[in-house]
Amino acid sequence: MQRYKMKIYEFTKPELDYFREQCNFTDEELEYFNMKARDKSHVEIAMKMNVSKDKVAKLSKRVRNKMIRVI
Repeated sequence: MQRYKMKIYEFTKPELDYFREQCNFTDEELEYFNMKARDKSHVEIAMKMNVSKDKVAKLSKRVRNKMIRVI
């Protein structure tokens, strides 16, 4: 079974707004989500947020899990 790779930057503005409204993101998660919506890499996000790549990976997982739950 092949998993669909979710690419946040491919969502439309109304879809992005829906996730922002419905997912109850923390401030960190929302910052991550907004940067991914602009197609930033995990390395760029880590540098911008001043966190490790491991922390970005954890944020990614939390954001993805919340998005899946509201679909």
